[in-house]
Amino acid sequence: MKTKGTIAIASDHAGFELKQELISFLKEEGYEVVDHGAWKHNSEDDYPDFVKLVARDVSRHSDTLRGIVLGGSGTGEAIVCNRFANVRAVSYYGGNVEIISLSREHNDANILSLGARFVGLPEAKMVVQQWLNTPFSEDERHVRRIEKIDKLFEDFL
Repeated sequence: MKTKGTIAIASDHAGFELKQELISFLKEEGYEVVDHGAWKHNSEDDYPDFVKLVARDVSRHSDTLRGIVLGGSGTGEAIVCNRFANVRAVSYYGGNVEIISLSREHNDANILSLGARFVGLPEAKMVVQQWLNTPFSEDERHVRRIEKIDKLFEDFL
């Protein structure tokens, strides 16, 4: 059976339990999942050690791979991910879910960062499904803006 695609995923201790649940959910939905840790709950771990692996993979394969990272708020995790070329990470920690669709339609977001202390499993499943099922609009203005963002790495490195 052909998979729907591959999702790289990672979390720190704050997102560990939710990550485990989302891995099962994603597999049930037909996705191949690459788990970059944490592989056990350790309250002393640091999110950059894990989420950087997702960002690295998405950066290298931004046309075919998406990522999901989890932490307490999801903010620090998104900041780490957005340090990588070709990565467009968006944070979600509850609230209006329209932002999830817009992140895909307008920004072609390729990493979803979830705040596990603010989003429960039912909401996380719904948000992940919405994010994965919303296509990029391909509208010229959005393509142009993403190209400008990508060029920032060339201009300032």
